[in-house]
Amino acid sequence: MRLLLLLLLTSLTTVSWAAKIENIRIWPAPDNTRLVFDISAAVTFEKLVLSNPDRLVIDIDRSVLSTSVDKLNFTNSPVRNIRSSQRSDNTLRLVLDLAHKTSHKIFTLPPNASYGHRLVVDLFNYKKAPVEPTKGAVIKSPQPQTTTLSSLDLLDSQRDIVIAIDAGHGGEDPGALGPKFGGKKLQEKKVVLGITKELQALIKKEPGFEPVLTRSGDYYISLRGRTQKARKANADLFISIHADAFKNSKAKGASVWILSSRGASSEMGRWLAQKENDADLIGGIGGVSLEDKEEDLAKTLLDMSMNYSQTTAQGIAQAVLGNMGKIAKLHKKRVEKAGFVVLKSPDVPSILVETGFISNPGEAAKLRTKKYQKQMAAAIFKGLKSYFYNHPVTNTYIASVVEAKRKLRTYKVVPGDTLSGIAQRFSTSVKRLQNANKMTNKSVLLVGKTLTIPAG
Repeated sequence: MRLLLLLLLTSLTTVSWAAKIENIRIWPAPDNTRLVFDISAAVTFEKLVLSNPDRLVIDIDRSVLSTSVDKLNFTNSPVRNIRSSQRSDNTLRLVLDLAHKTSHKIFTLPPNASYGHRLVVDLFNYKKAPVEPTKGAVIKSPQPQTTTLSSLDLLDSQRDIVIAIDAGHGGEDPGALGPKFGGKKLQEKKVVLGITKELQALIKKEPGFEPVLTRSGDYYISLRGRTQKARKANADLFISIHADAFKNSKAKGASVWILSSRGASSEMGRWLAQKENDADLIGGIGGVSLEDKEEDLAKTLLDMSMNYSQTTAQGIAQAVLGNMGKIAKLHKKRVEKAGFVVLKSPDVPSILVETGFISNPGEAAKLRTKKYQKQMAAAIFKGLKSYFYNHPVTNTYIASVVEAKRKLRTYKVVPGDTLSGIAQRFSTSVKRLQNANKMTNKSVLLVGKTLTIPAG
C-alpha cells in the first residue's frame, strides 16, 4: 500500500512538471509556413523526418497537448494534418502530415511582451516555387485622351519603376501595441498592412510604376528576407511602413528614416566579408557580381552602389516627408538616420516611414481608420511620384514621358491654317495632333487657338 501511494505521488509530481501546449497558431505565407505552439513553460524537443508518406515528427519532453488541432486551417500550407500521442515517459509526440517534402527549422522562443514560451516550426521549399516579379514587364498603356501625351507611342521596352512596399512585422510579431479598441489592443502589423495595400493600389493605377509587396497577409518575414525580396524584384525603391511606439503616450508625429553612415559602413563590411560565398549581383551599378573581384575593386563597386542608394534614398525620403507633413504632424521636420537592417540593401534605395505613434491614443485612433490609411498612403505616393518625375530613371516609361514633355511645343493658329498643314510643318501626323489636343474629326480649328505640338 505504501509503495502504491509512493508511485501515485511520483506520477502526480511528474504530471505537475509537464508543460502544456495551450494554443497552436498557423501563419501561411507565399513561400513558407510558420506554426507556433504556445507552451506554459520552457521545453526541449527532438525531431525526426519520415517519408512515404512525408511527415515531420517532433517529440517534446514532459509535455501535454491541452488544445485541439481541429480549429486549425491548413489552407495554402504544406501541412495536411497534425496528429498527437502521449508516450509513457510523458513525452508528447506531434506528427505533421505533409503534402510533400519540405525543409524546416524548429526552435524555441522565450516570453516577450505579447507571448509566453513558444515552440516555432518553419516549413520551406514549396513544390511550386513562387514566381518572382521582374523588371521589363510589358508596360501599361496610358488611357487614350487623358492627357496631351496620350498619343505618344511609348516602347514596350521602356520598363516600369518597381516599388517594393514592406509592411513591417506580421504573423507571430505584432509590432508595437496601441490602446484598446473594441476590447483588443491595436496592433502595428495590421495598421501598416492596411496602409501598404492602399499604397499598392495607388501605385498600380499609375502608368509607369509597378508595386511589389514583401508580404500580402498576416505572416512573418525576417528582416534580411524583406530586403532580399526587394533585390530579387530588381526594385528601384524599397519602402518599409511602420507605426512607432514610445513609453510616453504623449509622443506623437510621423517621420521618415534612411540608413546612417555607420550603418552603411557596417553593411559594406558584411558584403565584403561574404563576397567569396555570395554570388548576388549589385544591381545599382549594372548587375555586377562581387564574387570574382579583387578586394579593392569590390570595395570601389560597393562604394559606388551605396553612394547611389544613399543619395537617392535621401531625395525620396525628403519628398515623402514633405507630403506627409501636409496631413500629419511630423515628429521631426528633417529626414532621420539610423542603422535599421531593412535599410541596408547596398543597391536598392531604401526608406523607412513611421506613420505615427500607435502608442499615442489620438494618433492610434486615426491610424486604425481606413480613411486615414488612405490619406497616409496618398501622401507617401505623391512624394515618391514627384521624386521620380523630377529624377527619372533611364530607360523607363517615366523617363520617356518626361522627355516627351520637354520636347512639346505650342503653336497659335492663324488665318489659313489647316490641321494637315500644321502637322506637315512640324513633322507629325494629323492624328497625333488631334490626340494631343483632344480633338476629333468634327472639331473646328479656331483662329487664335494655341495647339500642343507632340514630338515627331
